[in-house]
Amino acid sequence: MRISVIYIILLAFFIQACSFGGNEYHVSTTGNDSNPGSESEPLKTIMAAAELAQPGDIITIHEGIYRERIDPPRGGASDRDRITYQAYPGDEVMIKGSELVTGWERVQDDTWKVIIPNSFFGDFNPYQDLIKGDWFSRRGRDHHTGAVYLNGHWLTEAAHKDSLTKPVGQTPYWIAESDSIQDGNTTIWAQFKGVDPNIEEVEINVRQTVFYPTETGVNYLTISGFIMEHAATPWAPPTAEQIGLIGTNWSKGWIIENNTVRYSTCVGIALGKHGDEYDNTSANSAEGYVKTIERGLEQGWSGENIGHHIVRNNEISHCEQAGIVGSLGPIFCEIYENEIHDIHIRRLFSGAEMAGIKLHGAVDTEIRGNHIYRCTRGIWLDWMAQGTRVTQNLLHDNGPSEDLFMEVNHGPSMVDNNLLLSGTSILVNSQGAAYVHNLIAGRIAVHAGERRLTPFLTEHGTEMAGLAPNKSGDERYYNNILVGEADLSAYDKTVLTNWMDGNVYLKGAKPGKAEPYPFVLEEYDPGFKLIEEENGWFLEFNADISWAPIQSRKVITTDILGLVSVPGLPYVKPDESLYNINHDFLGNKRNAKEPFPGPFAIEENGKQKIKVW
Repeated sequence: MRISVIYIILLAFFIQACSFGGNEYHVSTTGNDSNPGSESEPLKTIMAAAELAQPGDIITIHEGIYRERIDPPRGGASDRDRITYQAYPGDEVMIKGSELVTGWERVQDDTWKVIIPNSFFGDFNPYQDLIKGDWFSRRGRDHHTGAVYLNGHWLTEAAHKDSLTKPVGQTPYWIAESDSIQDGNTTIWAQFKGVDPNIEEVEINVRQTVFYPTETGVNYLTISGFIMEHAATPWAPPTAEQIGLIGTNWSKGWIIENNTVRYSTCVGIALGKHGDEYDNTSANSAEGYVKTIERGLEQGWSGENIGHHIVRNNEISHCEQAGIVGSLGPIFCEIYENEIHDIHIRRLFSGAEMAGIKLHGAVDTEIRGNHIYRCTRGIWLDWMAQGTRVTQNLLHDNGPSEDLFMEVNHGPSMVDNNLLLSGTSILVNSQGAAYVHNLIAGRIAVHAGERRLTPFLTEHGTEMAGLAPNKSGDERYYNNILVGEADLSAYDKTVLTNWMDGNVYLKGAKPGKAEPYPFVLEEYDPGFKLIEEENGWFLEFNADISWAPIQSRKVITTDILGLVSVPGLPYVKPDESLYNINHDFLGNKRNAKEPFPGPFAIEENGKQKIKVW
């Protein structure tokens, strides 16, 4: 009995020690920044809590709208001793980079104007701030990082003031003129079709970002449960500091989860590089980006200092460059179960960085289970996608570009169990990827070669092991279902050898010469149809379980995939374990002897209806 009592006491002490945390600071719109930050006496601003928070502390924000930029002065000390910013459970907490504006005067018809003193903007005026930078295309006109919103949704910046003298069409416009002196004014003209802007909610961008540290190395933060919107973000090329509506700024170990991130002029979530005097000086130069990598290494680009971020369960939309962007910073990361949509859909400007997810240097990073649609391009992995895995993602209705673009990588990278349903599924200007158990329902485009010398890295590291051209080829296609315009003969002219086996070609899809015994059912129409219902997204199609035993097909493993040509490395998972693609898109186990092709382990003939999101 005595032993039991002692055991219970020791267990209680152990539980208390394990559950001990830091302080919890509360923030409320009804609070006061002179308060201690308790739940009964909360602070008023998130930044007041940020100034107080130390490693291990939690900042809990209660219901309401907070119009401020959070510039965290410090981070946590480790993964277990982090600083957490969280919405109070069940509360809708909005953090905005905009301010409400009233005092609009009617100019004519549905066109109104407002005159705002420049002092209103402080030291950053988005209506004086032009979008510019490496690989940016202005398309013959100026673009500002400012924006005007009517009831939460943005209007479109006009190229010329004359556009606002015309009747309002499907696209209401705004335009601004700003005095260059601080004691001058900014005048904004905007079209509000059939409404009085002094009655409706009209907001304008005021802050460049919503949650972004000025300093680098602010590590181990958790940001959870917020609606974050309306940021005057700049263009974010891989050769400059990448500022998003929320961004990590060359840090380590952030968790960005369960948020809504929307209406950013350029970028939603940025996992990107540090800034320096060389920002935006390397356009159209491969050597320029190599120098960027070398400077990154000098600034501590390694798994010890950078990356290891988790971005999960967020909804990211209405960003005109990228939903998630990162150059050098997105190493050893997990990006999963995010819904990313309506990215670069207005297409007022262009450039080389637009996608739902656009990463440079996604070393040992896993992109898993995301739903990406209505984006100019779905996923773009550019330079040093080494050890990267793209798995279990649903991509559709992306264009005019493609679901997945692999550019100047040397591999190994794994693309498995994805649904690639847009008009163009894959664009390849790269080497060393393995495509396994995917459904590929759109076109496949393959470049014949690439002269740029681009890096390959040490295994599971960031040090450059060498530079090599992308000769084209050295790709693997195993156990995929290809439909319609999907055509692997695009690989017939590559320089390096490709490997293809176990694929099924339906409704006109074509095999490549690398496949020794292609299984072609030219007339078979599986009738793939993606349907959105109240409780999710479903894929309907017809399947024939005889496809499995007709062809000799193996479960794909690291051993089968072999070594990629340039780095001479094997295909292994980001956690360094070996590949064994024996589970499907839904996590169901495959038949080890006769694995069914494509992303689903089908066991019954006929019509299928599978929930895919």
